[in-house]
Amino acid sequence: MDKYGILKKYFGYPDFREGQEILIDSILSGQDVLGIMPTGAGKSICYQVPALLLPGITLVISPLISLMKDQVQALNQAGIHAAYINSSLSESQISKALRLAAAGQYKIIYVAPERLETYEFLQFAQQSEISMLTVDEAHCISQWGQDFRPSYVKIVQFIRHLEKRPILSAFTATATERVKEDIACVLGLEQPQMLVTGFDRKNLYFAVETPRKKDSYVMEYVREHSTESGIIYCATRKNVDLVCELLCTQGIAATKYHAGLGTEARRRNQEAFIYDSSPVMVATNAFGMGIDKSNVRYVIHYNMPQSMENYYQEAGRAGRDGERAECVLLYSAQDVAVNRYLIENKEQNPEHTWEELELLRERDEERLRTMTYYCMTTGCLREYILRYFGEMGHGRCENCLNCAKEYEQTDVTEEAAKIIACILECRQRYGINVIAGILAGATRAKLREYGVFDLDAYGSLKQLQEIEIKAIISQMVIEGLLVTSKDKYAILKVPRSADELLRGERRMIWRRAKQDEQKANASRPSSNGKVRRSDILNSKGLELFERLRALRTEIAREENMPPYIIFSDKTLVDMCVKAPMQKQEMLLVTGVGENKLERYGERFLKAIFDFAGGRREKYYFGDAGELAIQPESGGAGAASRGKKEDFYLLQKQAEAFPYAEKYLAAELAEKLNELRDADRVKKISGAEISRRMQAMGYVQEVVRDGIRKKVVSQQGMDAGLFLGMRTSKNGFEYEDIYYNIAAQRIIVAMVCEK
Repeated sequence: MDKYGILKKYFGYPDFREGQEILIDSILSGQDVLGIMPTGAGKSICYQVPALLLPGITLVISPLISLMKDQVQALNQAGIHAAYINSSLSESQISKALRLAAAGQYKIIYVAPERLETYEFLQFAQQSEISMLTVDEAHCISQWGQDFRPSYVKIVQFIRHLEKRPILSAFTATATERVKEDIACVLGLEQPQMLVTGFDRKNLYFAVETPRKKDSYVMEYVREHSTESGIIYCATRKNVDLVCELLCTQGIAATKYHAGLGTEARRRNQEAFIYDSSPVMVATNAFGMGIDKSNVRYVIHYNMPQSMENYYQEAGRAGRDGERAECVLLYSAQDVAVNRYLIENKEQNPEHTWEELELLRERDEERLRTMTYYCMTTGCLREYILRYFGEMGHGRCENCLNCAKEYEQTDVTEEAAKIIACILECRQRYGINVIAGILAGATRAKLREYGVFDLDAYGSLKQLQEIEIKAIISQMVIEGLLVTSKDKYAILKVPRSADELLRGERRMIWRRAKQDEQKANASRPSSNGKVRRSDILNSKGLELFERLRALRTEIAREENMPPYIIFSDKTLVDMCVKAPMQKQEMLLVTGVGENKLERYGERFLKAIFDFAGGRREKYYFGDAGELAIQPESGGAGAASRGKKEDFYLLQKQAEAFPYAEKYLAAELAEKLNELRDADRVKKISGAEISRRMQAMGYVQEVVRDGIRKKVVSQQGMDAGLFLGMRTSKNGFEYEDIYYNIAAQRIIVAMVCEK
């Protein structure tokens, strides 16, 4: 059986997602790989499919017991023999699992990193054929990652003890360029295939809210989403306890998770959430890594996280099924103080030198500032996130709260110059609170103590409120007109780039949301962004969907299995769209493989048949069900469709390319796609073109003023790439990479069939 047969037989998918096939082919050719793919992009498929094709055993290093249990349950449900080895098993159970593995019972074994150094496991590994070693959540091996785990370093020593080095594959969802390089270096990956499929989760809606009463906001939100499952993250155990108690007293089925609870309580509460008996989880960041619950429809951050890595990883636990979900961050200035306290009191690795600890502390402060600016930006939230991870956005996503708000623009160049003058007059010694207080003419004791009342800058912006001055200062930092020191005091400094504004060569435009009554009319999270796939179902379709969900819950209780492991919501919706009534038709449903068809197919087919009374009906709106099984075809049309090939142009097609003075990558992709054979060839994206340019060294990532940006290398300039300014619909200017005619010819030659 080939990789396509395995994908369909065991996982029920007709085709691979973006990037999966590249990594799978590399592994099967014996090459090490590093895959950085967003949550929900199908990382596990990238090592599970080749694991079934390689001759020996695949070991998967995983950080959490819950992750292993979920993955192994899902594999066994799909008909794949897998096991896990961790501290939740007794020594006799571990010995039995290793005996069965040695006898060829398991193709995939999940193991905690701490187990690698035990004598029994090392003996097993040395006497077995280990074809591949996969490191999941690979960012944990990097000291510069947001979740460094010393136990992951044991992986390197374990590999050295093996007689034959296996193929190494590593995967993570969030990694900056530095962390990516650290993973490859520490693991000793040999000429790896590195693939970054992009960090954008298009199905997630992002919002930053600043409610006066967070508790009231949370209560209202959870009530509005009473039929859905969600996670509420809090910075402290105290807040977890308070928020959970608040929800429970209002009759909401909520549970909680933090390190202060006993092991049994954490296990019990986690299972209550996974099995949907308590669909709302209130937790610290101790909860969630590896939780594969696919139907989490919202993630609320009650407090601002310490870093963008933490935020995106936690927010990414929403919408793993690809359906629309919401990520709402509730921000208050107090969150910064709480996070700074947590950073200062964080447990340190005793193996680090003083210099390393200082460097790590400085990095934590920088991350906290970046996270704070995210909460203050008036630009597109998705754009901000993508740029942090080194990916070019498109200015506006139209699927975040900031893109939904109405803003007014005010020229504050004069005010910005006064802010700069104040900072310089104070000899660049103070942070944002003191500077804003001086400019507003505040009279509090601390300012009196500093002796600032006689400064020329004192009260020079008294027509503005302090909160408005702080907002302008924050935007100046984001735009590079000011910088902050890299310590906990965040002292404001004036960089050279401010000279342009002082000389009158640059204007400062302040974007702020319109007045409260207009803000109130801005679209709420629940009415924004993409529709969910279930929204395509008509009233009868929704009725069928609920009936199938009830059947899934019934089966899950019978088998003591999380409902989403039986079938995801996405699969149930596809059943409603295709309405299969025969086994072969059920195999056309996304997510239904042969083993699941054998185990559950009859019950779901009967439920659909009974609901429809044996008649073919349409349970969806419009053309959304184009893959629905038609009475006359019995599904053969869908099955007979050929698999499209990766993008290429024939020589004749390439000759018709419309060269222009300059194109952006997205524009290039659009012109190329117009020339391809649409029935046979997949589309190419602007992101794919950008990745190829980076892989060839034409584009590089750099850090400027704490922000990651893509720049054109000298090699790229020679090839015809150049940086130019773009203006978004909302008037925001930003740099992007353009391709002149010479660069366009390189791209066309690259995709032209030889």
